[in-house]
Amino acid sequence: MKYVDEYRDAALVHQLAGAIARLATRPWTIMEICGGQTHAIVKFGLDELLPRTITLVHGPGCPVCVTPAEIIDHAVALALRPNVTLCSFGDMLRVPGAGIDLLTAKARGGDVRIVYSPLDAVTVAKENPTREIVFFAVGFETTAPANALSVQRAQREGVRNFSLLTSHVLVPPAMRALLSAPDNLVQGFLAAGHVCTIMGLAEYGPIAREHRVPIVVTGFEPVDILEGVFRCVQQLETGRAEVENAYARAVKTEGNVHARHVVEAVFAVADRNWRGLGLIPRSGLEVRPELAEFDAAKRFQLSRSAGRPDTICISGEIMRGVKKPHDCPAFGTTCRPEHPVGAPMVSSEGACAAYYRYRSRTATATIAV
Repeated sequence: MKYVDEYRDAALVHQLAGAIARLATRPWTIMEICGGQTHAIVKFGLDELLPRTITLVHGPGCPVCVTPAEIIDHAVALALRPNVTLCSFGDMLRVPGAGIDLLTAKARGGDVRIVYSPLDAVTVAKENPTREIVFFAVGFETTAPANALSVQRAQREGVRNFSLLTSHVLVPPAMRALLSAPDNLVQGFLAAGHVCTIMGLAEYGPIAREHRVPIVVTGFEPVDILEGVFRCVQQLETGRAEVENAYARAVKTEGNVHARHVVEAVFAVADRNWRGLGLIPRSGLEVRPELAEFDAAKRFQLSRSAGRPDTICISGEIMRGVKKPHDCPAFGTTCRPEHPVGAPMVSSEGACAAYYRYRSRTATATIAV
């Protein structure tokens, strides 16, 4: 790739949409996993270019959106402790918990600091040796290597006042959970290219075979996404269920081996509660027991709960591909970016935020390519 414009070529986008229309002989429902892909689809009106037989639904690929309320509550409680500094990326500050969000905690005197890397939080810990510094480690497999490196750096440099509040989640177990749900509508997946850049393709083959669904690893630009849809429909129409790599410029079959080793050295696979989806076995990462001093949950003896559902937010149904954001009664009324009811309206990768920003409440798109 030389320029991003190559993957926003309007003529090629329309050519791919036409090829998909000619190929599809029956209705198919395809889920894009990543919130970044969702925003590209809605922003550029890619779903409006497709024939009515092809339905794109939005998956749980926004890490902010799936962070459960009880972990937000833990982060707030830590931030309000007199001796704790809570470091976080900015997109977590307005995510609602069961009580207040981190921005409100900051307004009430909590020490909440926005950082741009977990390594920045290690630096904060070194500069403030009398305070406990907690980094709010949220994300999929893509952010896990940097968070793992922050623990290794703190251990190597003897920084003992640093720990992680971890809410890492893993994509393949979530895909299995979606496919096993009684109301599942998904017949094929566009897998997140950045996750596969780290983890490779090995975990997806068994899912494709066991559930008979094609999985196409896809990038984030309009041409990438429609190429992924084309390949997925091609498999569905011919009765195949395989893993294809349509993002070869970034993804290798084996992934990033060094990054995977770093993650495995610091984190262990664990059960994880997902906002809107509930408990998914072996779908998350937690700090290994031998590194417990860097685990904020253990250091501060935080309790684990089963989670609390949102009262009116239908984020779970949206992230399962059963409903769209405009199906929610709160969308655009009581739930707006400045006053979000649910996490998908807060995050820059949330499906509700994408629909609110780029479409009316009736979801009429403007083709932007």
